[in-house]
Order: sequence, then C-alpha cells, then structure tokens
Amino acid sequence: QVQLVESGGGLVQAGGSLRLSCAASGYTFSWYAMAWFRQAPGKDREFVAVISRSGANTYYADSVKGRFTISRDNAKNTVHLQMNSLKPEDTAAYYCAADHSLGLPTTAPEYDCWGQGTQVTVSS
Repeated sequence: QVQLVESGGGLVQAGGSLRLSCAASGYTFSWYAMAWFRQAPGKDREFVAVISRSGANTYYADSVKGRFTISRDNAKNTVHLQMNSLKPEDTAAYYCAADHSLGLPTTAPEYDCWGQGTQVTVSS
C-alpha cells in the first residue's frame, strides 16, 4: 500500500524558513518522480516543485524559484522541501505527490499518489 506522510509544517513569520519532509512507503521510491503542491483556501492546487527519480533534475514554479529547494534521499525514501524567505502568500496546505514518470510532471492530474498535507502559515 502506497503511503506518503508529510511533516514539518507550522507557523512562521515572514522572512523565516521551514523544512517540509515527506516519508514514502509501500513502493519503490526511486522509480517515482516526487513533487510538492500547495493549496490555499478557495484556490486550486498549485504546483510548487518537482524532482526526478534520481534527484539529478528539478523544476520550480516561478513564485518559489530561488527561495525553495526540493531534494530527495532515495536510501531513506524521503523528499524534502526547504523553504526560505517565506512570504504570507506562501500560506497553504502543502502536499507531496508521487508519479511513475521519467520526466518532471507539473500538473496535479499526472500524479498517482498523494499525502494528506501539512499546513504552512506565514504571518506578516
């Protein structure tokens, strides 16, 4: 049974940092591209960042480029999102997702598996 469990969310002041983690189980982690999405109340789920199976390639939404870094540890079946210089507009529930893809998919329907989400709140 595939399971993704996010952690690391919380309340932080603008300009601060958080590191999200996603622990995967139930499948061969290194066969899947991994991504982070976010969803604010009343808005659609939004792509944040994706990392390839090996970790060699990454891609970011323009809104987070230069501030967020996605990484993965295939030995530990985990993916991380380091978020720096946080802004109030980064406030959302953050979800990790897995896709059995060789590429870097950036749309939610392409993803097979989802975690339950972790809340990030950035105060001004």
